[in-house]
Amino acid sequence: MITVEQALQHIKNITVQQPKSLVQMSEALNCVLAEDIHSPINMPPFRQSAMDGYAINAHESNHYLLVGEIKAGDNSQFELKRGEAVRIFTGAPVPDSSNAVVMQEKVQRLDDNKILIDGEVKAEENIRPLGEQIQKGEVALREGDKLNPASIGFLATLGLDKVIVRQAPKVAILYTGNELVEPGTPLDYGQIYNSNSIMLQSALYELGCKSVEIHHCMDDLSSTRQKVASLLDDNEVLIVSGGISVGDYDFVKDALEYNDVEEVFYKVKQKPGKPLFFGRKDEKLIFALPGNPAAALTCFYVYLLPVIQRALGAEDFALERQYLPLKEKYEYKGGRALFLKGKRTKNGVEILEGQSSAMLHTFALADSLIYISGEKSNYDQGDLVEVIKIK
Repeated sequence: MITVEQALQHIKNITVQQPKSLVQMSEALNCVLAEDIHSPINMPPFRQSAMDGYAINAHESNHYLLVGEIKAGDNSQFELKRGEAVRIFTGAPVPDSSNAVVMQEKVQRLDDNKILIDGEVKAEENIRPLGEQIQKGEVALREGDKLNPASIGFLATLGLDKVIVRQAPKVAILYTGNELVEPGTPLDYGQIYNSNSIMLQSALYELGCKSVEIHHCMDDLSSTRQKVASLLDDNEVLIVSGGISVGDYDFVKDALEYNDVEEVFYKVKQKPGKPLFFGRKDEKLIFALPGNPAAALTCFYVYLLPVIQRALGAEDFALERQYLPLKEKYEYKGGRALFLKGKRTKNGVEILEGQSSAMLHTFALADSLIYISGEKSNYDQGDLVEVIKIK
């Protein structure tokens, strides 16, 4: 058995990286850029009005002669003389001969072609300069940046419809257990609903994995060996849920050894999630997670997520950690490290009730994992603890 810190060091040593792939922008959400992106244009590509109002060529008087109108999308190019103005709308191109846009609330229309400006006019006010947001050739986003809705929108404003990203690994989730049935079907006595597979699939989708298949295997040695073999052939990452402990019907460890999976580590001195396995077969990555749902999800966030993120080339491949004061006193007598479900508050972090490894309700309410290293058994209110942000 190894410590949490030793297990995390093994995770940090992984060097697998996915190949590059060109994808449509509409399919790029949560993907990680494989190259720097340089802006192909100035943005905005012309001097742009920030308001509905009047573009003017300023002179000494507040009276101006109105000579035309420019709407957004127009390509009219007026050459304004001093004392002339055009009606202009938000987003429209500002003539080069204009040195300010006056908002319409500060302008009185005297007749069809004359206006009066109330107050002082500042040079270049309400004009977005050429390339204000980004200039042609500048780096828009960098390799390793993860694409979110805002960054996708930003790239679209630059005219880009495709990006080069790291190809997401093909992942298989294998859940084991005779007692598991799918949600939506009636339960017989002794059965429970399978939640781990769709939970892990959802977490992988959130990371940007597109191909995540789910498979089931009964608690049988021969079928477990065969299922592991076929899934290793067809996938780059295999995640097994359940069957990795030392019970009479836990066959996953044997099946992995039978299929020549090299063990990197097995069993971590932590709670929940002690019977955690991580291994490799050539370039393929294999995780066997505990069957208890909260234990499985804890192991995913702490160990598996950083591996997937690093394979995708993400700059920040692990979840953010910070130190926050505990909201209440906490006593712990065990020797293993703890990952407790918690919720951040204005003044620190609180430990939620219901920490059983079989319970997901608390996890659904939590936004953090609180790491208790096991080196200290008593924590007073206000003591600093390490907090992993999961939301």
